[in-house]
Amino acid sequence: MTGWPGWKTAGLAFACGAVMALGQAPLDAWYLAVPGLAALIALLARQRGVRAAAFVGWFGGAGHFALALSWIVEPFFIDFAQDGWMAPFAPVLMAFGLGLFWAAAGALAAWTRRPALGMMLGLGLAELARGYMLTGFPWALIGHVWIDTPVAQVAALVGPSGLTLLTLGLAAGLLRWRTIPVSAVVLAAVWGFGLWQLSRPDPDSTGVTVRLVQPNAPQAAKWDPDNARVFFDRLMAYSAAMPRVDLVIWPETALPYQLEASPGLAEAIGAAAGVPVVVGLQRVDGPRAWNGLSVLGPDGAVLATYDKHHLVPFGEYLPFGDFLFDWLGISAFASQAGAGYSAGQGPQVLDLGARLGRVLPLICYEAVFPQDLRGAGRADWLLQITNDAWFGDLTGPFQHAAQARLRAVEQGLPLIRVANTGVTAVYDSRGRVLASLPFQTAAYLDAALPGALAPTFYAKWGEVPVLLMLAGLSARLIRRRNAKVA
Repeated sequence: MTGWPGWKTAGLAFACGAVMALGQAPLDAWYLAVPGLAALIALLARQRGVRAAAFVGWFGGAGHFALALSWIVEPFFIDFAQDGWMAPFAPVLMAFGLGLFWAAAGALAAWTRRPALGMMLGLGLAELARGYMLTGFPWALIGHVWIDTPVAQVAALVGPSGLTLLTLGLAAGLLRWRTIPVSAVVLAAVWGFGLWQLSRPDPDSTGVTVRLVQPNAPQAAKWDPDNARVFFDRLMAYSAAMPRVDLVIWPETALPYQLEASPGLAEAIGAAAGVPVVVGLQRVDGPRAWNGLSVLGPDGAVLATYDKHHLVPFGEYLPFGDFLFDWLGISAFASQAGAGYSAGQGPQVLDLGARLGRVLPLICYEAVFPQDLRGAGRADWLLQITNDAWFGDLTGPFQHAAQARLRAVEQGLPLIRVANTGVTAVYDSRGRVLASLPFQTAAYLDAALPGALAPTFYAKWGEVPVLLMLAGLSARLIRRRNAKVA
């Protein structure tokens, strides 16, 4: 195979990527991830030719994603008799499919003839592109290894892509003895910046108390008609508990019944809580269905609605399904014909009144996309409702919660996260955990809604600073390569 570096080298690259994955939640071992990344760059630098470097990048990425996304097999175990046969294929296809982004980065690094700087550029571009291409999947980004450290506060300036560039720079600095002190100084500086940010005065309290309801419905039993009433009664009992709060929040698809087809149901929910209730539900209109939420008043009136717009490919809809229906009349894959969810109109800020303020809702998967929080207008707080029972109990729910937590830092807004089985928690506008419920426990949590900070630099400028840094790095590498060729 032309350019093939050999199985030993490919295996080493895979192992380096796997070590990098140890920096993701729940281990958060950034002190292993950064050296693992440095080792991968060093291995790539030893390769001769663009193709060999691409293979090293590919296997490094595959190792990273194989371990970081190992939870991807969990949905196939919910109905093992029907879906279990697909479980072995999902992690392999996902790992080596996403690894292609890193293969392109390795090839670019070899082309520039400056492996360390080339990987900074290549992986910086690859990880940024991964969040947008083919609807995007920015899960387990390199920069996510800092979420549980003060360094995460840098995201308020440059977002997750900036954290990725920082990580790449620190790793590159470990490759030479003379630059190791530089990496140490930079790490100390950003760590100190984070501590300074965390020590600054907190915004004023809102004076609002919210109730986070975690029914803990196992996915295998969630839609069982015999259990539906049990979980619904649990939701109602928690919502009615005294003392009253200002707002009750249920998780994603918590309601086991169709609101439109159940007369008196909305009134019963509102009366039980005695205050507005955010209800995660499925909304159905003819053959179409939406994964959404409704805010119900104490009298059962629908005060606001939101439909999830960033859907999970192959999980909530089939790509090009509606296109096949419109052009060829094939209905088996079309959401408009009942095959999957339809997408909502887009990000939306809901005005819940003077006391509860303006909230930007995120349903499940939407919280992993920083770009989905821009363009909808400034909210007073963020709300994520989710059902992470699909992701098992080892890594998936904790990685999902960590990424949602980073959205609070990026925007300078508090985040309320309500999950079916956990992680259910309250985060302040700097991403600190103020209160949480035990994982996989049926319970509710009454907590104060934190105040918001002023819009952050990242909230105002998004990816512009990172794109400028990548453009500057590109120009530098191109000039150096052309000078060597000449």
